[in-house]
Amino acid sequence: MKRLINGQTIFSLEKLRVFAGNTPLVHGVSLKIAAGETLALVGESGSGKTMTAMAALNLAPGGIRVEGERLLGEVRLAELSSSDWKELHGSRVGVVFQEPMSALNPLHRIGRQIGEAITLHQPLRGRALRERIIELMQQVRLPRPEQLIKAWPHELSGGQRQRVVIAMAIANHPELLIADEPTTALDVTVASDILALLRELADSMGMAMLLITHDLNLVRHWADRVCVLHHGRVQETGVTSEVLSHPTSIYTQTLIEAEPAGAPALVPTTAPEVMSARDLSVVFQKPKALFRPRPAPFVALNSVSLTLRQGETLGIVGESGSGKSTLAQALLRLVASRGEIWLGDARLDCSSHHALRSARRHMQIVFQDPFGALSPRMTIEEIVSEGLRFHCPELGHEALREQVAQALSRVGLTEKALERYPHEFSGGQRARISLARALILHPRVLVLDEPTSSLDRTVQRQLIELLRTLQLERQLSYLFISHDLAVVRAMAHRLIVLKDGEVIEHGLTNDVIEQPRHSYTRQLIEAAFR
Repeated sequence: MKRLINGQTIFSLEKLRVFAGNTPLVHGVSLKIAAGETLALVGESGSGKTMTAMAALNLAPGGIRVEGERLLGEVRLAELSSSDWKELHGSRVGVVFQEPMSALNPLHRIGRQIGEAITLHQPLRGRALRERIIELMQQVRLPRPEQLIKAWPHELSGGQRQRVVIAMAIANHPELLIADEPTTALDVTVASDILALLRELADSMGMAMLLITHDLNLVRHWADRVCVLHHGRVQETGVTSEVLSHPTSIYTQTLIEAEPAGAPALVPTTAPEVMSARDLSVVFQKPKALFRPRPAPFVALNSVSLTLRQGETLGIVGESGSGKSTLAQALLRLVASRGEIWLGDARLDCSSHHALRSARRHMQIVFQDPFGALSPRMTIEEIVSEGLRFHCPELGHEALREQVAQALSRVGLTEKALERYPHEFSGGQRARISLARALILHPRVLVLDEPTSSLDRTVQRQLIELLRTLQLERQLSYLFISHDLAVVRAMAHRLIVLKDGEVIEHGLTNDVIEQPRHSYTRQLIEAAFR
C-alpha cells in the first residue's frame, strides 16, 4: 500500500451509514482528518462515536452492515479483502482502546505484547526486535524500560498500561490513530500526560488522530476540530474553539452546560461526628521470592486522621496510587490497618467479627465500576435486596420486593427494572442501581469510590444532583473519592489531598482549590482546570 505524504487528507468518511440488521445506528456521518490534525468525536454514550470509527475500519462486531464512502488516503476501504484489512490494522491504522487492562493479555509480559505488534508487520527478531521494543517504550516515556519489558500487565499502573497500549498502536508508524476514551478512569495529571503524549506523537509522526471522548475539557485543550454526534447523527462540526464558544446546536449547548456545577447544602456546625479515624496506617508486606531477601514492606497509608460529620461530604483526591481507595477500605475494615476507627461511639478497629458485621449495615460503598460490581447472573431485584436479606432475614418476599421498589424509586428507576439484568442498563442506570443497593440499608456513611469516572457529563450531573438531594433528605454522610476535581468541587464540603499515603493538604473545598498551599495540589488543580 502507498504511504501518504504528510499534510494530505489521511482519513475521510462521506455519508457513512451503519446498520445492525435493519436497525440504523449511524446516519450519514461525513468527516475528514488531515496529517498531524486531531479531530474529536464527542457525544454521550450511545451517540454512535465508537460505532462510527469501528465500523468504518472494519472493527465492529459481527452482524454490522456499513454503507457510504470510506477512504484512507486514496484507498477505498469498502473494496478491501480480509487479507488487506489484516495488513492495514496495526500498520496504517493504530487503535488505543478505552480500557488498557482489557486490551492487554494478562498471561503475557509487556515486552512480548509490544513485540507481537511489531513482528506482525516487520521481520524483526532477536536483538533488533528487543532494541525496537525498548525504543518504543522510551518513546512513550515508560520508566526503566529494561526492567518493565519483563513486567506483567497487573504490575503496572493505569497510566503505564495506557502507555504500553500506545506503544503497540504506534509500533509501525500508522497514518491514522484512533484513541477511544484514552483517559477514562485516569487521574487528571496522568490524563493530561497521556493526551500531551498522543498529541506530540501525532505532530512528530504526521499522524491523523481521531479522539473519541465525552470529556469536553480534554477536547477544548487537545483537539483542532470537533464533530458532535447525537443518536448517530452529526449535530455540528468545526474548529474546536468556535464550536465550544458559539455552539449552534441545542444538543452541543446541553453538553457544554452539563459541566458539574453548584455546591452541597451547608452543614450545621452542631452536626455530630458519624465517623473518624486517628493515625490510620496500612502496610502491605510484599511476598518473598525464592532465595532472595524479603523485600521492604510497602506503606500504603501513613498516619492519616480525619473526621466526618452528619450530612457532610469529605472529598478525597490524589493521583493513582496515592492511597485513596486504601483509605476507604481501611475505614470499612476491608483491609488490615493500625490506628483508631470510630463509627459514632463504636470503635471498629478492635470490634469483634459479630459487632463489625452489624456495623457494616451503617456504612456502605458504591464501587468505581458499577458493571463489574453487579453480578451478571442476578436480577436487579436480587442484587438490590441482597444486603437487606442478609441483615433482615425475617422479612418476607413481598416486604423485600416493596423495599427494593422504593429504593429504586429514590434513585429514579421504576419497578420495571426488577426482573431485568445489569447488561440491559446504561452506565448511568447501573450507577443508580449500585446506589439503590447501598441506600436500601439506610446507612449513616456512604463511601463513593470514583462513582462518576466512566459516565458522560450529562449523566454525571444528574447523579451529582441525585446524591445532593438524597444527602439533604436523609442527612447522609459521604466519603467521596475522585480524581475529577470539577465533580469534587460540586460535591464536597471539605477536601483531603493524599500523596504517597500521606495527607499533604486539607481544608474547605473552595479554599483548597482557590488557594492551594502545596505544589502537588497546585499541579492537580492546573491539570483539572486549565
